Order: sequence, then C-alpha cells, then structure tokens
Amino acid sequence: MGNGMNKILPGLYIGNYRDSKDKKQLDSFNITHILSIHDYPGKLIADKNYLCIMATDTPDQNLSQYFSISNDFIHAARIRNGNVLIHCLAGMSRSVTIAVAYVMTISNFSWEDALKVVKSGRRIANPNAGFQNQLTDFQSNRLKEEKRRFRQRFPQSKLDALDQVLCLGALSEYDNLLKNKAICEGNCKLLEHCPTGTCRNASQQKIFKPRKKFLSKTSSGSIRDTAKSCPTSPNHQKLGKKPQSDEFESNLKPTMSSQSLRYRSSPAGLSSYTGVSESRTSLTSDKCSVLFYGTPFNKGSSQSLSSRNKSANAKSKR
Repeated sequence: MGNGMNKILPGLYIGNYRDSKDKKQLDSFNITHILSIHDYPGKLIADKNYLCIMATDTPDQNLSQYFSISNDFIHAARIRNGNVLIHCLAGMSRSVTIAVAYVMTISNFSWEDALKVVKSGRRIANPNAGFQNQLTDFQSNRLKEEKRRFRQRFPQSKLDALDQVLCLGALSEYDNLLKNKAICEGNCKLLEHCPTGTCRNASQQKIFKPRKKFLSKTSSGSIRDTAKSCPTSPNHQKLGKKPQSDEFESNLKPTMSSQSLRYRSSPAGLSSYTGVSESRTSLTSDKCSVLFYGTPFNKGSSQSLSSRNKSANAKSKR
C-alpha cells in the first residue's frame, strides 16, 4: 500500500494518502487533478485542482451519491489531457469504488469486470462489502441513466475508443495475473497465502486462546475461579489476592478522556498512518479550484475556493 500510485487508464491513477502529498511523485506523473475521498479531505498541494469528498470506509457509507460528480471531475480532466489521482487512505476501498463506477460509465462492463480492470493496475483493490452492493445497485438501477447524462455532457471523443481497447487489454492482463497466482479474487482460504496480502493468511491471522482458569481459595475458604492476568499489566493482581474496595473502584475509572476517543479513520488516525497530522487547509485564494462534498462546508454543496473567499470577505465587511 505504500509503493506509490498505480495507473489504471491514461490520465487515471489510484494511490493512497501518502501519494497525495508527495509533490515529487505527483509531478513525475504530471498529476493535475486530485480526487480526495476519506474522512477529512482537504487541499494539500497548491497547484492542483481538487474534488474533496468526506466519506468513511464503512459498509453503510453511501458512496453512490457521489458517482456522477466524480465521473464528471475525472473525465473533464482526462479529455483536456490532465491526469487524475484518486486516493483515500490506503487506496484500496473508497478510491477503488469511485474508479470502478467511472470504468462502468465509460464502458459496457459489469461492475465485476470493471473491478478486474482496476485490479489489473492496482492489485490491492478491494472495496468493502457495502460498496460492492452499491456498485451492484448502480449497475441494475442507475447505470443506464448515468450513461445518458454522461454522454450529454461529454460527447464521444477519441479517448472513448482508446478506453475500450485498453479496458479489454486490462481484462486479459487480469486473467494472466490470476493464472500466474500474482493476484487473487478476494476469496483466499483461511491460512492460505494471499498474493496481494488483502485476504487472511497465516501471518495476518491472530489466534486468541481462552485464558486458562484455575481454582483458588478465598479468605472465607470458598473456592472460586480466577483467570490469569498479564503480569506486566498495571491492573495485574496476584493469585488469591482480592483487591481492596478503593483500589478496585479506582481500576474501574476510565483512563481516557472523551476527547481522546476517536473513530478509526479520524485525523489522529491519519497521523498514525502517515506520520504527520492532518489539518484543514485554510481557504486562501489561488488559481486552482476546490470542490467539497459531504464535508462540514455546507453539506452536500460545492463551491470553488475563490468563491468561498469572496463570500467570506463579503460577510466580514458587513
């Protein structure tokens, strides 16, 4: 997950959060547009155009509501010879789902084949079960209408014919990778080696054994079960010793404040993954636009960076 961004189609790349802030790598791939989709997206590079979508990597997160705006953002950049990086935190689930929906829109592939196209370029691609269900629903109920809308906005060009050829080639490449066991379909058996590391295997599997219990006598002479506790734990109690009431109550007191509790993918989670803390980008004017969706900035609305500053300055003058 930390080996750099991967090319899916000409002008379309998938990467992780580290890739999105690696200016040297972005310039080497001539990235002009960045679609950032994770818990706290924001503009990190001044000379890039951004589409920021706030979304968690959970099965109940609705990503399908952003397929149309993402398709427009990606294709508008590609037909103008731009290069788009789609990234989430690991470049495995959220960003892949957006890329699969785009491939479905520009081709005649089902979501399963579109995922294979993406996997041939980025082998760790693995949307969670909820996102796969949304892609299935998108294919059954909304894809036809989305293609109609998409073609009205973007009439056919030379890029379309090239994409069809390249997608077919990617499918063939996927089959070759599968035969050579260089990729998996996400169904590796338990304790079986996974070539991409996305399935459970012996090195990843954690086997928890139940703690052994033994009998000990209490001060009253009765026998009770006592579980072994870790000797290095601060709450470790020696065998047969009953904690005093004050000591026992103090052990029940929470050691973490409510502010220190956080979701798995909060900014602090990003800090532990990337080594730097994530901060909300200040809204300073520049030539590149930023669109926010699903963020605290006017829920569900989009606005360019310059227009945000104009509205902010107007309010300050009042």
